[in-house]
Amino acid sequence: MHPNPAFRSDDRALYAALIEETGIGMVFLTTPDGPRVAHVPLLLTDAGTLRFHLALGNALTRHLDGAQALAVVNGPDGYISARWYSDPDQVPTWNYLALEMEGPVRRMDRDGLHGLLEDVSNHHEARVAEGAPWTMDKMARIKRDRMMDMIVGFELTVEAWRPTIKLSQNKPAEERNRVIEGLKGEGKLALATLMEQFAK
Repeated sequence: MHPNPAFRSDDRALYAALIEETGIGMVFLTTPDGPRVAHVPLLLTDAGTLRFHLALGNALTRHLDGAQALAVVNGPDGYISARWYSDPDQVPTWNYLALEMEGPVRRMDRDGLHGLLEDVSNHHEARVAEGAPWTMDKMARIKRDRMMDMIVGFELTVEAWRPTIKLSQNKPAEERNRVIEGLKGEGKLALATLMEQFAK
């Protein structure tokens, strides 16, 4: 994470928007078998906890309950060419959004897992443009229960939020505009749009 305080933010609504838009993140833990990471869909609750599930056979599953873990979500990113600056005494860099969240993890009971799975599918099914939303009750109960036996739900209580929102805030407005145009020319529209929104 970049140490420049210009790239920090205390905007929890921005954190929530990044998690919601991205939908997936990484959970890291040092285990007796060494460092491990799992890529998981994440849901942020109003209470500030992250909920996710893992396969029973995942290398993290048996170690997470009661552990202090780190979750990371990454947003749009892109290479920033020094040629886009008017000042020749510049170097290339990388603009990006990243959010680290650290805290203790607890294992959910089966009712909690069921609720998590419903929330995840409802949240993302609402974004699918065509057709009726898929729901868990469309499955045969015996099949659904068998599949639930193969996964474990977890909840991470976020005690530390560590964001980096590096969008050329340390550059003058005219240089940021040149970077935005350069990104658009490279097809990096999501990052360019974020830079435009963040500059307001």
